[in-house]
Amino acid sequence: MMLGLLLARAGIETLVLEKHADFLRDFRGDTLHPSTLEVIGELGLLERLLELPHDRVPEIAAQFGDAFVKIADFSHLPTRCGFIAMMPQWDFLSFLAREAARYPHFRLQMHAEVTGLVESDGKIAGVQLSGKNIAADLVVAADGRNSDVRALAGLEVENLGAPIDVLWFRVSRKPSDPQTSMGRFDAGAALVLINRRDYWQCGYVIPKGAADEVRRAGLPAFRSTLARLLPWAAARVEEIAHWDQVKLLTVQIDRLKRWWRPGLLCIGDAAHAMSPVGGVGINIAIQDAVAAGNILGGGDFSPQRLKKLQKRREWPVRVTQRLQILAQDRIITRVLRSTQPLEPPLFFRLLTRFPSLRRIPGRLIGMGIRPEHVSI
Repeated sequence: MMLGLLLARAGIETLVLEKHADFLRDFRGDTLHPSTLEVIGELGLLERLLELPHDRVPEIAAQFGDAFVKIADFSHLPTRCGFIAMMPQWDFLSFLAREAARYPHFRLQMHAEVTGLVESDGKIAGVQLSGKNIAADLVVAADGRNSDVRALAGLEVENLGAPIDVLWFRVSRKPSDPQTSMGRFDAGAALVLINRRDYWQCGYVIPKGAADEVRRAGLPAFRSTLARLLPWAAARVEEIAHWDQVKLLTVQIDRLKRWWRPGLLCIGDAAHAMSPVGGVGINIAIQDAVAAGNILGGGDFSPQRLKKLQKRREWPVRVTQRLQILAQDRIITRVLRSTQPLEPPLFFRLLTRFPSLRRIPGRLIGMGIRPEHVSI
């Protein structure tokens, strides 16, 4: 949607295809980082965006055992917004669609599922929908980590592995609860809490492939663990009455060896699935879109331009994925294997002792490795 807006803004005829009839799905990534808000500001749309309901998160915190640690500070970033905006992704998508529709070269077609690719002389020349073909000078696959378009194109995926999965569920929230979204770590257990005003969006981290084992242990055991992690909400974990309320997020970290074929480009999760660590996935995807708009906005979709885009975006993706893997291996996996009371790791203890150090993870999470800026 972001790339569609940018290309239409540059005068390029653009059609965005969305296979669902609406955007009302339970997206897991509802974080708009300072880098994304900066892009919206560069487009002159920030004031209108922030009129939508949202919550502002100026810092990220975690609790290890009984110790509360502030990890990342966004308030000092050299950006328009020194905070993460928590906004339902369906609201953000609808906002982008409305703004893009102001341009005569933009069209959005809902309930349009791509079922095949059109090829001509070794080049992707369009897509197949149910009952018709659509010709295109460039097809952009932005259909997620299980991209159908990527599979149809036969692009090779390099799986980097991930030692964890996440069980995703909700617990109601009271005004007396903590205000800050946070990570909660204790012996053998890790839980991520995202404040969504009326409820907590919770991610319970488990070892890779352990979902069936957790279910076999039963809901009472699961609720007991949650009550230990959330003593201030112990009674409310009883709201989880059946396993249908708990969804499995299979964590994967991968990337394409080549993001493109002549006439085809993959961006976002279709090009590189990110770990949920840091909540950076949507913002990395936005950075891909901005770079693609800058490089392709002149209407040149040649293989040389597609190769240039991958070269620009692959390095920050690789570095970010490496940092995520380190966090998974050095922190989360150790927590899940621990049997003794936890203390914050040394680096986090240093963040407590020297608050200015929080600007480092604030920069890495809030801005990313190579933030992109709109130049078209």
